[in-house]
Amino acid sequence: MPISVGILTSGGDCPGLNAAIRAVGKAGLESMDMRLVGFRDGFRGLMQDRTLHLDRERLSNILTLGGTILGTSRDKPHRMPVGNQVLDMTDAMREVYEKHQLECLVCLGGGGTQKNALRLMEAGMNIITLPKTIDNDVALTDVTFGYDTALSIATEAIDRLHSTATSHNRVIVVEIMGHSAGWLALGAGVAGGADAILIPEIPYDIESVAEAIRKRTQHGKHFSIVAVAEGAMSVEESAKLEAAHEAKRKADGKKEKEQARERLTELEALHRGNTLRVTEQLEQLTGMESRLTILGHLQRGGTPSAADRLLATTLGVRCAELIGEKRFGVMVAARNGSTAAVPLEDVAGNRKSVPLDHPWLMTARRLGVCLGD
Repeated sequence: MPISVGILTSGGDCPGLNAAIRAVGKAGLESMDMRLVGFRDGFRGLMQDRTLHLDRERLSNILTLGGTILGTSRDKPHRMPVGNQVLDMTDAMREVYEKHQLECLVCLGGGGTQKNALRLMEAGMNIITLPKTIDNDVALTDVTFGYDTALSIATEAIDRLHSTATSHNRVIVVEIMGHSAGWLALGAGVAGGADAILIPEIPYDIESVAEAIRKRTQHGKHFSIVAVAEGAMSVEESAKLEAAHEAKRKADGKKEKEQARERLTELEALHRGNTLRVTEQLEQLTGMESRLTILGHLQRGGTPSAADRLLATTLGVRCAELIGEKRFGVMVAARNGSTAAVPLEDVAGNRKSVPLDHPWLMTARRLGVCLGD
């Protein structure tokens, strides 16, 4: 007897999502006559019961497509904007889940999606998640799909910026995505031969970066490439933000908590545009013409790499197998070249940051790359 399975994509788009949707659907159709129901635009589509039946025809020719055929959004089940209000729509989502008589709901997403999926699991739904994000910061998986493609794009951008930097004797600052983790900036920086790499895990001293550039000039290198993760912070900014987080944790009473939240929001707002400040500071400190390039959403678009197609397909097929085994409440992780079903509660709320003893960091230091410390 066929079973009904729901699937949605949530959070930012990334290469490999369609490959994963295809893998879950095709494997399910082959092994258990699965009926795959796609919900449009993430958790909002689940709440509004906006569906797309994913039959063999719909799943055909999507392996190489970037983005997601289901659409996506950043809406949260427990904080859903509805009209002029923000409401907890978890119960409404459970009603849609039950209406379709779903055996399981598959959620494809990054860190935020893992937390939201856990909330739905705690509300009584069978959930399996897959780890996708170009940030590569989902806990308990070796890698997330989307990362390899974005890494290649960011590396190619650095390669291209080398020629204009050398032609004009400039400092080129490249802002690379990654949220609060440095995997993308570090990987692209090392692969692209950046001269300085600034990541969130290592608060930087701008004078240290400027000194590294001045030394390059003294040795006849009249250009520099500085790869900066969007979440990178100076030592001073990091200290202020940590103090604000601590104040929020210790806040007692409604007024104090509100003040702590406002202070945190203020600091986070000030941090936006940080790479422009870095560029201006380096021009002032080094006397060299400095320019900023923000790669932005270019890193998330386009055809997925072969590695991301393989990873998304492998995880998607394993997801279908787990549905057949009735193993729910897990994320399908990449582990040591294979897969592992890890408890969702162990993943949600955790972030995989770059360890300070990671081989890529050690490699960068041995090459003389400035890490800002």
